[in-house]
Amino acid sequence: MNNTKYVFVTGGVTSSLGKGIIAASLAKLLQERGYSVTIQKLDPYINIDPGTLNPYEHGECYVTDDGAETDLDLGHYERFLNIPTSQANNVTTGRIYQSVIDKERRGEFLGKTVQVIPHITDEIKNRIQILGNTGNYDIVITEIGGTVGDIESLPYVEAVRQLEWDLGENNTIVIHLTLVPYLAAAGELKTKPTQHSVKMLMQSGVSPDILVCRSENEISDDIKRKLALFCNVKQKDVIQSLDAETIYDVPNLMLDEGLDSVVLEKLKLSDVNPPKMDKWNNFLSKHKNPKEFVEIGLIGKYVELHDSYKSITEAFIHAGSTHETKVNVRWIHSEELNPETIETELQGLNGILVAPGFGDRGIEGKIAAVQYARENNIPFLGICLGMQMAVIEFARNVLGLKDATSTEMNPETANPVINLMDEQKDITDKGGTMRLGAWDCEISTDSKVYEAYQNTLISERHRHRYEFNNDYKAQIEAAGMIATGVNPKTGLVEIVELPNHPWFVGVQYHPEYKSTVLTPHPLFVNFIKAALEQSKK
Repeated sequence: MNNTKYVFVTGGVTSSLGKGIIAASLAKLLQERGYSVTIQKLDPYINIDPGTLNPYEHGECYVTDDGAETDLDLGHYERFLNIPTSQANNVTTGRIYQSVIDKERRGEFLGKTVQVIPHITDEIKNRIQILGNTGNYDIVITEIGGTVGDIESLPYVEAVRQLEWDLGENNTIVIHLTLVPYLAAAGELKTKPTQHSVKMLMQSGVSPDILVCRSENEISDDIKRKLALFCNVKQKDVIQSLDAETIYDVPNLMLDEGLDSVVLEKLKLSDVNPPKMDKWNNFLSKHKNPKEFVEIGLIGKYVELHDSYKSITEAFIHAGSTHETKVNVRWIHSEELNPETIETELQGLNGILVAPGFGDRGIEGKIAAVQYARENNIPFLGICLGMQMAVIEFARNVLGLKDATSTEMNPETANPVINLMDEQKDITDKGGTMRLGAWDCEISTDSKVYEAYQNTLISERHRHRYEFNNDYKAQIEAAGMIATGVNPKTGLVEIVELPNHPWFVGVQYHPEYKSTVLTPHPLFVNFIKAALEQSKK
């Protein structure tokens, strides 16, 4: 018999309260107690996945080992829990409806009228329980995107109501995250928004078991008593969540509030192993008490929305903590870089990271940033498009192929040093068709990346259509840029380096996706180490 328990996290009053961080923090505490936990995100938008969304719309698209393009919250889940997620950890309304419509087309509903209830809600329930049915997890935490009262969230709330009935007492609980705002004019915290949010949730047939209340100010016992009375919960089940200095403080704040104990009590699970959090707090102590400081320029196309590069900035935090170093990120828009501005914009940097992206907007600025890093011996890390820009810059300015570029930018170029992969040439659909997920890479032992990984075979996550053109490999290597990492099956170049540079590495994959609190990514660790050495010169 499957004894998996389910925790649902809903949100009310306003979006962006941090359901993902609360879910990840709770999961971390339960994991530290010895329970096997995973988290999934249900997104109410109709896109099949965020893979075709502009980063300005939805922030970073996070990629899992099995090649799923997912919500950036899955990055938080992995960074907190130190275990990989998969396609099953992120479900969108688009995916739900697509699955139901495909079944209808195949005749699986035997001529019945297909409706939101039961067909859509049954599909949602199946997706929620997929992870639990594996038997690998004691507890599955499901975060429901959006806020209670949104039209698009209604089928998810109804599926939760049905699951509570299906699975019986003590097998499911609902945590409702809400806002208790402080009105300066009145000089007090206001509970009415939370009351209305809970009322709306209850109108859908779901009663919250625990209230987590986001607030800028301390929530007094009187206010907790009032919330408990009008929201139909016990006072000890009203948990305050104050604004934190960093997201990595939240597990400790929730531990202090007893969130994990309340959850275990309601699920009738043992509460005997208090979370130790030793490794976590060691990381946090180093992060908050740095002894050194470096400034890294992040050159990107979407820098107005920092969430577009969420995994990169978090990887900097993990790597910085390893060296007890604060990594200050200087956000630089690649469209603003040109021969006149480059010196001013990049002066004083200890390292330069050219970020991933798509399309031709701003690429000349990225190429200029690569040239500046190469010629001034500044530690450089190029990721995906950043690696491709490094190859183009080298081909233009060292090999003398002045028209060298990628066929993504100019399909007619005479020197396509970056080219569309063969298996991509007949693809017309954009969604989910890139080279995605984990791929192997063989590393040369006499390389900077080997120093980082201490391994000759690695597996890293990809998300791209264009690739280093092997027709130019001999020419480029002869001039001094070496391919130090290659896919063992396809021969595709995954890593390039400049051996005569202090630290110059371009990678076709996305190392940032695999950096976590407890296992900072080795490439970022060594990049920050090189930046530290540069800062002391």
